[in-house]
Amino acid sequence: MTTNEYFRGVREAGWRAVRGRLWQRNYYEHVIRGDTDLEHVRDYIVGNPSAWADDAENPLRG
Repeated sequence: MTTNEYFRGVREAGWRAVRGRLWQRNYYEHVIRGDTDLEHVRDYIVGNPSAWADDAENPLRG
């Protein structure tokens, strides 16, 4: 479901609106447009868990 479909449903079909935030803070979305982009995203996914220990958003960071 797209964002527009959700808001249209709330406005026109009487759907219950979500209370609070719809998106995670610092959320980032990227459209993969080629093999180079795909390789960068794969590298990010593989390396991301190891970076969590030092991430400023990690509440257990020491």
